[in-house]
Amino acid sequence: MIMEEVIRYVSSVSFVKVIEFAGTIAFAISGVRLAAAKEFDWFGAFVVGFVTAIGGGTVRDLLLDVTPFWMLNPVYVLCSFIGLIIVIMFSRQLVRLDTPFFIFDTIGLALFVVVGIEKTIYLDYPFWVAIIMGTITGVLGGIIRDIFIHEIPLVFRKEVYALACVFGGFVYCACYWMRLTDFVCEISASTAIFMARVLAVKYRWGLPRMKNNVCE
Repeated sequence: MIMEEVIRYVSSVSFVKVIEFAGTIAFAISGVRLAAAKEFDWFGAFVVGFVTAIGGGTVRDLLLDVTPFWMLNPVYVLCSFIGLIIVIMFSRQLVRLDTPFFIFDTIGLALFVVVGIEKTIYLDYPFWVAIIMGTITGVLGGIIRDIFIHEIPLVFRKEVYALACVFGGFVYCACYWMRLTDFVCEISASTAIFMARVLAVKYRWGLPRMKNNVCE
């Protein structure tokens, strides 16, 4: 009986929900990984991972005047817990290496931006609002995470981060205006964000830095 309920629930989950669950786990892993590097205990690491995963979406939903998504379904807490377990099981690989953190953080970023854009469009807001909400969904959790662990938020550094979200938002809008399927819009936008960030890091793309009111 329970198995039938689980199967029925899984079969009813949309692709957007799968994206949201995957993004939650990816962001939770990035948060827990950094908390582990700072030698937080398990509870502290879970809190950092959970806030990383739900922070951006919570602010987005409050701005859109809807109930925060994670308060409607406990699966997001479970996804954060899964992220904690993954880091505990593979702590040596994830804590010591920067590449896994970068990958999980970028995947979470790409997936959450798409979720934020689609939810905003569903609520009948214009596309410029959708791009802003998608960016907030993607970056704000990471900002809160970095504040919790006493780091300068990644979005404020020279590395391209928020701009990748905006770029992905325009890609999504372009695909939408061309009347492509939702799946194509989602894949195109998330891939664009992922590739923009990877290429920006590889080739050290970034905006000029401010110093004493002068751009470097």
